[in-house]
Amino acid sequence: MSSENEGAERSGEAGAPEQLAFIRESVRKAKVPRAKPRTWRGAALAKELPVARVLVDKGVLHLDRYFDYAVPEELDADAQPGVRVRVRFGAGRGRVRDGRREGGGLIDGFLVERLAASDYSGPLAALAQVVSPEPVLSEELLGLARAVADRYAGSLADVLQLAVPPRSARAEQRPSPAPLPPPGAPEVGSWGRYERGGAFLESLASGGAPRAVWNALPGPEWSEELARAVAATLASGRGALVVVPDGRAVARVDAALTSVLGEGRHAVLTADAGPEKRYREWLAVRRGAVRAVVGTRAAMFAPVQDLGLVALWDDGDDSHSEPHAPQPHAREVLLLRAAQDKCGFLLGSWSCTVEAAQLVESGWARPLVASREQVRAVAPLVRTVGDQDLARDEAARAARLPTLAWQAVRDGLRHGPVLVQVPRRGYVPRMACANCRAPARCRHCAGPLEGQESGAALRCGWCGREEGAWHCPECGGFRLRAQVVGARRTAEELGRAFPAVPVRTSGREHVLDTVPGAPALVVSTPGAEPVAEGGYAAALLLDGWAMLGRPDLRAGEDALRRWIAAAALVRGQGAGGTVVVVAEPTLRPVQALVRWDPVGHAVRELGERAELGFPPVSRMAAVSGAGEALAGFMAAVELPAEAEVLGPVPLPVTGVGGPRRVGAPPVGERWERVLVRVPPGRGAALAASLKAAQAARMAARMAARGEGVVWVRVDPPDIG
Repeated sequence: MSSENEGAERSGEAGAPEQLAFIRESVRKAKVPRAKPRTWRGAALAKELPVARVLVDKGVLHLDRYFDYAVPEELDADAQPGVRVRVRFGAGRGRVRDGRREGGGLIDGFLVERLAASDYSGPLAALAQVVSPEPVLSEELLGLARAVADRYAGSLADVLQLAVPPRSARAEQRPSPAPLPPPGAPEVGSWGRYERGGAFLESLASGGAPRAVWNALPGPEWSEELARAVAATLASGRGALVVVPDGRAVARVDAALTSVLGEGRHAVLTADAGPEKRYREWLAVRRGAVRAVVGTRAAMFAPVQDLGLVALWDDGDDSHSEPHAPQPHAREVLLLRAAQDKCGFLLGSWSCTVEAAQLVESGWARPLVASREQVRAVAPLVRTVGDQDLARDEAARAARLPTLAWQAVRDGLRHGPVLVQVPRRGYVPRMACANCRAPARCRHCAGPLEGQESGAALRCGWCGREEGAWHCPECGGFRLRAQVVGARRTAEELGRAFPAVPVRTSGREHVLDTVPGAPALVVSTPGAEPVAEGGYAAALLLDGWAMLGRPDLRAGEDALRRWIAAAALVRGQGAGGTVVVVAEPTLRPVQALVRWDPVGHAVRELGERAELGFPPVSRMAAVSGAGEALAGFMAAVELPAEAEVLGPVPLPVTGVGGPRRVGAPPVGERWERVLVRVPPGRGAALAASLKAAQAARMAARMAARGEGVVWVRVDPPDIG
């Protein structure tokens, strides 16, 4: 060590006592001694309402309740209902000092209300921190979140994670714009094409709360019609909320709202916007600066003030089902909001789901449809190709394109782009009749029949019963075949057949929004079809068996919805628009497409569901887990007396590197699943019993770990 360093060290040692003395003097001169941060030991409590009721951010069912905390006097002004707070959680009764509980880890939460006294007789821990004085949890939003949690057997904290976006301090510091005065009532516009369209807008503009299931006409006008419904609601001085499946649909409705309302009257809530921008838009809605919202499923909880209309487009789209716990569906959340806020409700689509048909059948909503003359005027011509056509054209069978399809492509390319819809790959093949292609189903529960690797008898995918003497109820046939899986190399075949025409693809990896009106071939998977300028001249709907043969109760409904969504982008029959569907022409979904009658198809499906006792006529829950854990759960749960248990049946084993859905078995593990269904009116009892059993099981696991995971999902979208 050098002499200079040695001198510096001595100088530092001499200065240390001076610095300590200075710090002690500063502490002595402090006028008011401050309590220890985040414990508030010895600090005075608020003089009025010294107790805060807090919802802690613990998404576990056995802690799905409120906890009381003491409010320090220094936090009194900011600790108001609805703000974010941080609290100490997990301290035992023995960790009490000066009459106040201490210890535990810091955890986020929401302050629900202030009380004069607590129901808890022991000492309370103090609020550690008010994260922000911005109130983000209103009484209405809390009530909605509680209703959703109860319906889906979930926890309130999990629902609020979906309902309230993460905080951005920078966004909170920016003031929201001043609210604009209500606009004038809009013109009827294209709503005049529907029999009760004008009356629906007039009711919204006058402050009414009409409830309608809207079967939209083909074409791009649906976004403008939604915008006019929002404008009519704003004209009455109320707010409106529109939920659509994806970002492309959000962009179309956003542009339509800007065109109808002008700038600054609506907010866009999507996850793609980024945390800060999304939170800023959300705050503008919460503060009342903006009264209209459009967004994806994340917007279904948007805190619109004085809500007058909730609208949902294409409720059959899978994107409306939230993958995170408790996995609510946007349609059901908006139905709860319509009942809670007594506001208008609009469920629109080119097609019609069974749930939408049930709303009309029960009288809860009114149909909003066009006359058959209007439908025929704007819908394209739909032609079918069956097995007889394919049998006469073996070359077309090998190429997956029959002669009729080739002719439609050639004719369409003379006038504009042609859309080719190809089913997604990866549909699991199951058994169907070799003659008529009707799916093979169980005689006991109508579940899908599966072939065994050993070549033994068929087995039901729902209840697990074996079927040794199956015959087709449609045609009486006894021969079975595996369902087709999906078209391959379609784009390559079309490119070789039409070398002078550009071929564009739209799918999961790269989704096109629009394509020019020039001649081109556009190959798309269902749901990714781009909009063509001026509409498509023709469309091919290939491999109908891939969608109709899916092992799911709503396979026919979903196939029809995807076909109509593609066909709605084609020009009307008067302009030469043609759609060719490659499927058995006698099947009900194909006939509904030919007649452009999705409502009639949904009504007939609803009648069959009622006979079988399946959703939406009944309520159903799926419980899955490893065999021993599942058996223990089912033995412990106290189901309603009317409940019927189907199964257990084994679930497919998740392979290494393959996609894994939420609630699916871990890689390599063998799980089983049980379906529980109850009659109408008993859904709440079913959800409550499953939630209580799961909460008790989670509480027991904290004391004795090692028990396997059990997943519970109410209203599963896929039941096989």
